[in-house]
Amino acid sequence: MPRLRSILTQAGSWTAAALAGLLLSALLLGCDRGVPDDGVIRIGLSGPARNLDPRFATDATSERINRLLYRRLVEFDDQRLPVPGLATWQRLSPSHYRFRLGAEGRDFTDGTRLDADDVVATYAYVLDAANASPHRAQLAAIASVEALDSDTIDFHLAVPDPLFPAYLAEGILPADLVGSGRKLTDAPVGSGPFRLLDWPEPGRLVLERRADGQVMELLSVKDPSVRVMKLLRGEIQLLQNDLSPELVDYLAAQPQIDVETRPGRNFSYLGFNLEDPVTGDRRARLALAHAIDRKALIHYLFRDRARPAEAILPPDHWAGSPMLLPYAFDPDRARALLSELGYGPERPLVLSMKTSNDPFRIRLATAMQAQLARIGIALTIRSYDWGTFFGDVKAGRFQLYGLTWVGINTPDIFRYAFHSASIPPAGANRGRYKSARADALIEAAGSARDLQEQSGLYRELQGLLHHELPYLPLWYESQVLARRPELRGYQLAADGNYDGLESVRLTLERH
Repeated sequence: MPRLRSILTQAGSWTAAALAGLLLSALLLGCDRGVPDDGVIRIGLSGPARNLDPRFATDATSERINRLLYRRLVEFDDQRLPVPGLATWQRLSPSHYRFRLGAEGRDFTDGTRLDADDVVATYAYVLDAANASPHRAQLAAIASVEALDSDTIDFHLAVPDPLFPAYLAEGILPADLVGSGRKLTDAPVGSGPFRLLDWPEPGRLVLERRADGQVMELLSVKDPSVRVMKLLRGEIQLLQNDLSPELVDYLAAQPQIDVETRPGRNFSYLGFNLEDPVTGDRRARLALAHAIDRKALIHYLFRDRARPAEAILPPDHWAGSPMLLPYAFDPDRARALLSELGYGPERPLVLSMKTSNDPFRIRLATAMQAQLARIGIALTIRSYDWGTFFGDVKAGRFQLYGLTWVGINTPDIFRYAFHSASIPPAGANRGRYKSARADALIEAAGSARDLQEQSGLYRELQGLLHHELPYLPLWYESQVLARRPELRGYQLAADGNYDGLESVRLTLERH
């Protein structure tokens, strides 16, 4: 253990030293020299938005920006239960829901008023297989949708689902625009709190807050150290997440920067290829579960800005499973399992793990590599650019991989990620997990009579997954905000959304 602690702390110390030299130039130049004083709020992002059409967006940045541009029928409370957004609803029968639009949020940016026809057109488009919306599968239970009047919409389901309202988080578009087939690349039309002013280049978006005309620029800066330098110089005023713990610590020590953190819900895990003869054996997966010291990784690498996870859904989720017991860090148990498989000091188990080429993710993989070496596992790390890495994961070209699920609200994630019918391209069962018992629990939960019965079935399912280990749960990473003092009123969301931009304001205070 002392040697492992040394590996972890030396990695952090080296990064901190390199960071200090890298940021020195920004500090010497002065944090406000050449800073635009035009009243625009500038936010630094790690990557650009790729699609501002809510019917097709799937990447996290696009989804978060689309939340600002479009309103939805349904929102979520702190337990991730559905609550009214644009509409309230009644369950008239197990397969019949009636939604009534309220008075707020119904003015589109083109001057027209959002009504029931717009809701019907949006959902009919997504449900049409010919349009190839990636959100269609989530709405497969809808048999029909119809407008009764300008404020009332009826949804009829093919099968009952007590959680159905939670799936209606699609951004609503004008029916005329949907019918025209026009792309939303340059001129999105929504009824959200922001409208698009300009999209001059892929990494730069200009939005206007409709309530008061406040202009905001969202700038994509891939390198986290460069994002930090821009924050220190005042070229941007806010950063959220996608920073290494060393960068966060560095910013927290700067008098002109305020740093906030809060527990997050984004779930990080190790995925296994269950068709592989080695990782397909539960004993090998269980050996890793006992060999990885998650508490050490969280303490030394995350600087305690994460919490251990046992399932995709956090314990405070309405369908979460707080009674799951963690796998203890137990190197002796891990070695015994490897011995059962025929591996030992003279014949180490050789495994390969794929990850992105993000420097912090590589450091995490390297720390795991050191932990696994202590029990006789020789882990090879292969890092790739995001597109190559994610393509390999979807295609099943891996033994192990590390990823994070972001923005999970509803337990339909279990069907998407673990049902035997959801192997890519039909879903995200990337490890090719096949379990008749898991499939039966997923199907039973989908047709449960009420949320209480449904939550019980999902907790049983999570217990099964925790035992069989198609994923090795790692942690929920904390949400982190770094801002300059002239920016006030931003509320950091537990799911990492940018909703705080609705209330943020720029003051006259400067460093």
